[in-house]
Amino acid sequence: MIRSFEKEVSWRAGGLAIVVHLALLGALLISFNWKAAHPVLNVTEVELWDSLPNLQAPPPIPAKPIIEEQPTPAPEVKEEPKAEPEPVVKQEAKIDIALEKKQKELEQKKIADKLKKELALEQKKQLASLQAESRKDQMANNDKSLKEKEALKKIQQEALAEDKAQSDQQLLSAKASANAGVVDEFKSKIQAKIRTKVNKALCGIGNPELKFDIALLPTGELSGTPKLVKSSGTAVCDEAVERAIMASQPLPLPADSSLFSQFRSLKLIFRPNE
Repeated sequence: MIRSFEKEVSWRAGGLAIVVHLALLGALLISFNWKAAHPVLNVTEVELWDSLPNLQAPPPIPAKPIIEEQPTPAPEVKEEPKAEPEPVVKQEAKIDIALEKKQKELEQKKIADKLKKELALEQKKQLASLQAESRKDQMANNDKSLKEKEALKKIQQEALAEDKAQSDQQLLSAKASANAGVVDEFKSKIQAKIRTKVNKALCGIGNPELKFDIALLPTGELSGTPKLVKSSGTAVCDEAVERAIMASQPLPLPADSSLFSQFRSLKLIFRPNE
């Protein structure tokens, strides 16, 4: 590939060679003509060139290699695997494990509380025993006898208070049991009185069951209309029992007014054919 400056030098060299050749050719022609007209007195030697001397052109400047920029590859984006939802069975198993763990913790807590109470009671007993022994040892000392008596009196008072509390608790439990028996007794009396007023012929055969909610006054009278909670399946039987409830007023109540709170609202079950 010939560069632009090399092409210009070549044209100049070529033009110079043509001029030189034309000059030489003209000189030859003139020399021949002159020799023909005039005798040659002197011989002139002329050196002829076959070609023009090689004019060395400057070495070509090597072209810079064209480096194609490689496109920078885009960073590969790795998709993170999506967390699959836990199966329902696994979730239920976790819930069961958590519940079982919670139940075990509660049981361990109960056991720890029980051991703690037993330890406190044992320590109290040991303390009382030590105090008693200490009091015996200090009986000879008149100055400390008064304090010992006061301490003993205090322990006795505490013991009496504990005994009294236990007795009161036992009395309350016994009274509650007795009251429960009285309440059950009068509930049975109320149901029995109402049952005698029911027209059993309207309830047919079988053993139908009804449930009524009733509200009572301290006089044994109803404070409202009986509310049917569960039907026998026969409307005439339900109405017969409701009429019997209304006709049984006043209903029997215990003489102890403190028990009336148990009869203010009653849920009664009736089986007319029993």
